[in-house]
Amino acid sequence: MPPASAGTSTLTLPPWAILWPPARWPVNLAAQRNPRACTTIKQAHLQQASLEAASRATSPAPLSPPELGGLAFGRPPGGGGARGPPRPGRRRSESSGGPGRRGEEGGAGAGRRRGRGAGPECPQLAASEPPGGHVPAMALRLVADFDLRKDVLPWLRAHHAGAGDGADVLENYESLRVLNVERNGNIIYTYKDYKGNVFFGLYDCRTGQNEHLYTFEKDLQVISGSVNSERTLLAASFVQSTKEGRRNELQPGSKCLTLLVEIHPVNNVKVLKAVDSCVWVQFLYPHVENRPLPENHLLLISEERYIEQFHIQVAHEDGNRVVIKNSGHLPKDKIAEDFVWAQWDMSEQRLYYIDLKKSKSILKCIQFYANENFNLMFEAPLDISLSDSGFKLVNFGYDYHQDQEKLSKHLTLCVFTNHTGSLCVCYSPTFDSWDQITYSVFYFHKGHSKTFMPALGSPGSPVTTGITFLNLDYYVAVYLPGHFFHLLNIQHPDMACHSLFLTGNDEVVDMLPRSPLHCLSGSLVLDWCSGKLYRVHLNQSYLLQFLWNTSQDCEKMAALHCLLSCGRDLRSLEGKIIQWISETVPACHSFDLIQEFIIASSYWSIYPETSNMDRLLPYSSVLTWNTEIPGITLVTEEIALPLMRVHSFKGYWEKLNSNLEYVKYAKPHLRYNNSVVRREWQNLTAEEKTGKRRSVAYVRNILDNAVRVISNLEARNLEPRLIPLLQEEDDHQRLLMGLMVSELRDHLLRHLQGVEKKKIEQMVLDYISKLLDLMCRILDTSWKKHNLNSCILHFNRRGSAAESAVFHVMTRILEATNSLFLPLPPGFHTLHTILGVRCLPLHSLLHYIDNGVLLLTETAVTRLMKDLDDTEKNEKLKFSIIVRLPPCIGQKICRLWDHPVSSNIISRGHVTRLLQNYKKQPWNSTIDKSSFSIEFLPLNYFIEILTDLESSNKDLYACEGHDNVDAEFVEEAALKHTMMLLGL
Repeated sequence: MPPASAGTSTLTLPPWAILWPPARWPVNLAAQRNPRACTTIKQAHLQQASLEAASRATSPAPLSPPELGGLAFGRPPGGGGARGPPRPGRRRSESSGGPGRRGEEGGAGAGRRRGRGAGPECPQLAASEPPGGHVPAMALRLVADFDLRKDVLPWLRAHHAGAGDGADVLENYESLRVLNVERNGNIIYTYKDYKGNVFFGLYDCRTGQNEHLYTFEKDLQVISGSVNSERTLLAASFVQSTKEGRRNELQPGSKCLTLLVEIHPVNNVKVLKAVDSCVWVQFLYPHVENRPLPENHLLLISEERYIEQFHIQVAHEDGNRVVIKNSGHLPKDKIAEDFVWAQWDMSEQRLYYIDLKKSKSILKCIQFYANENFNLMFEAPLDISLSDSGFKLVNFGYDYHQDQEKLSKHLTLCVFTNHTGSLCVCYSPTFDSWDQITYSVFYFHKGHSKTFMPALGSPGSPVTTGITFLNLDYYVAVYLPGHFFHLLNIQHPDMACHSLFLTGNDEVVDMLPRSPLHCLSGSLVLDWCSGKLYRVHLNQSYLLQFLWNTSQDCEKMAALHCLLSCGRDLRSLEGKIIQWISETVPACHSFDLIQEFIIASSYWSIYPETSNMDRLLPYSSVLTWNTEIPGITLVTEEIALPLMRVHSFKGYWEKLNSNLEYVKYAKPHLRYNNSVVRREWQNLTAEEKTGKRRSVAYVRNILDNAVRVISNLEARNLEPRLIPLLQEEDDHQRLLMGLMVSELRDHLLRHLQGVEKKKIEQMVLDYISKLLDLMCRILDTSWKKHNLNSCILHFNRRGSAAESAVFHVMTRILEATNSLFLPLPPGFHTLHTILGVRCLPLHSLLHYIDNGVLLLTETAVTRLMKDLDDTEKNEKLKFSIIVRLPPCIGQKICRLWDHPVSSNIISRGHVTRLLQNYKKQPWNSTIDKSSFSIEFLPLNYFIEILTDLESSNKDLYACEGHDNVDAEFVEEAALKHTMMLLGL
């Protein structure tokens, strides 16, 4: 839908109002009005308002959700979400995050609800919104990979029934809980049966099958557990149960037991530790595949603040029986000591920990390798205080006996990485009231940190939950259930407008689980309390709805980049965004929306090719952002970079080191821009006007580049285009296109080390093709929306309101590309001019031409001269067009128009060429009057001079003979023009 006009007032709702029911709004809320500005376009567009309004009145209705490829904003009738296709070999479900039905789609957000005054209403949202209700906002989509109740409990019932146990497992259901998630995705769980025996089981994520690992026939409280990749060894740690103050008699002198069990088949049990402090265990997985290894490696993490690695060799006896070799003395290494915090990354097999040196927090990372080695990779100082924080572990299991109220007040700290070489440390200190809430993100790969202070709640009110951080690849989600939700762009954190901040209210039912989610690795998160394992994704449907409804520029910018970074079916997603743009052409006062969409989408289409693209290609059309983000303040500080402790890098570490080197040496600005292309293109066009062009081979090479781009563009287009573009030569645009190929290729070859030339050349073609493709698709969508056809390519009638709307979209595209000096699809200017002539009154048309909005092309003007007859109105139009043409085109066009005006222009050109090198000489004063049809001495004298010049320079002016332009033609044209002026 179109934006509101400049004189319209719309209701502006504060954040709490969009979440509370209308019945709870203050009485005076309706009086809070705020005028909206209209779309910012060139001043010449203002006169088109009436035509656009008529176009909207006659345009077809917006597409319904099914026509959008199945996208429905909000929940469909009945409340159920769409269920994705199952993964082969197992069930795949989606959960709302609470005790909801399996197979539902869950979401996370701030519960944000926008009023109708917040922006143009989304037709798809209105179509699916239930009467009297509202659609809950969900910025994240939680897809359940595992549910303890549904994937394990039925098997346990059957297992006990088959074993003849009379007790129902449900009687001890509260003891059933997830213990660990291994690198290969297998899930270790435990529970106590009615006898108090501790049962260990494994759920295979690939087959969906459960397996009984071991049962301890003692009443013990499990702390942690881990199984090796071959499922032959089980390590577990326990706290002994107490009854009436007496310790368990299993090991009277110790509080915590750490055991190593042979389970293939069940055999010996070895005590690794028997101490008074808690111990956590974790097997290393050098390979994801379950293949036999000669030696297993086990980490032991002690509450006494040290970490050891045990090396366990196994032997095969009696066929498949696996036993521990030399079990009396297992070699071990000391990995770390005197640390206060540690985090395990099970996917990448990395251990992060923090130790205190002179009250300074130093973050360290150890990488474990398949060859049994491990390295200390880096040390990084953290400007945070952990001296009074106690001891905390992340991703080593969950302490189910810890006081949840104390847990919510504990500091939150976690490390996130992704495949691009990013390294982020997310930290939230303890807080007791709303006015103390802060959280910080250390972007080590960018060399700075940001501390955020959300404005929430009333000072002094109690806080009952803690802040949660989730890793979403290019984003980090930060949320406080029911209060705020912040999507932080970690790939491009420099500008706050690329991150999305939403506020909510604690009385709104939040779509996230109320219990804390723990980010295991990548997008995998675990709700320890409910026993559900999720994969978390950005919710495209919600973000599209949000993009449609929001009225704030910073939120439009953030939502657009969030959508494009999702990476799932990018072409379909682009189509939905293009449809929104064509429906509304929404107003953005801080940036050009079409320009931002073209640049950002082209960037994300090529970014996966190499992680260095964010330094070499523009990802946004906005260079600076100084406007505050409503609801949050932030402070940016430079930080010390990590000190790398190794000198040979591969994979992630190579990319991280490259990012650090870039920040450390403050290399000059490397992002590509078209300034060089602009200068070269202007030089080439100037040379064309003077007739002095460079070598033919140079120009031919540039034009060949353009041919390759257009061929690449046509190859990626699966459907025929509706709009008549790419069918015209348009040498100027082809020159610009070819120059951009040449300059961008040289730019990437200079700065992309280790990438072969052929791949870079293809990346360049894909990038420029993408730019042009997006422009064509925007026009195609607008063309289809207004049901236009090829008849508009003629000048024999006035344009309709629908054509005026398409003309307006083309002008917006031209405006977006001009400042960045991007090439346009060949034929764009011709079509734009045709629509301009059909839709604009003459004075506006000339104003557009004189201000460079409309560029006259030979194809368009030729068609105009042929299509229009010589009525008084058309003669005025033709003459106004001809006098504004470049001389090289004007001479050609005049020969197509049999009219005194064109004859006069042709004659003037002919005379100018004849007299360029004329030197005055004495002439015979006697003129043969019989050779002239009219006796008019000045004209007779002038014609005789021209005749003499023509006869003396026949070779020079032989090229003029094909159109019969000579002195006689000049004489006839002069007489006709004089008679026309005199009215004879």
